[in-house]
Amino acid sequence: MGAVDPLMYKFAIFILAIFIGYYVIWSVTPALHTPLMSVTNAISSVIIVGALIAIGTEFIDGQTNPSNFFIAKGLGFFAVILASINIFGGFYVTYRMLSMYKKKVK
Repeated sequence: MGAVDPLMYKFAIFILAIFIGYYVIWSVTPALHTPLMSVTNAISSVIIVGALIAIGTEFIDGQTNPSNFFIAKGLGFFAVILASINIFGGFYVTYRMLSMYKKKVK
């Protein structure tokens, strides 16, 4: 029996993370969905850190392969843009929700 490809291990972990995330989200009571959504902003910040690492791969490993360079830079930039939209959108929604509870000035 041969060795299992490391990609299969990573793929299995990814599939397990999907199932765990699905069951965690659907088992939360409706009253706790707002704090749960606030945590997604923190998760997006982790995505940004990972994307910045992907952008800087040429500086880490010293490779000069042009195809790896452009793929890592492109995907890293795309991840930074999407995660930034998610973070700022989440903060904007939180701001609007909190403004509903402010007393109106008469």
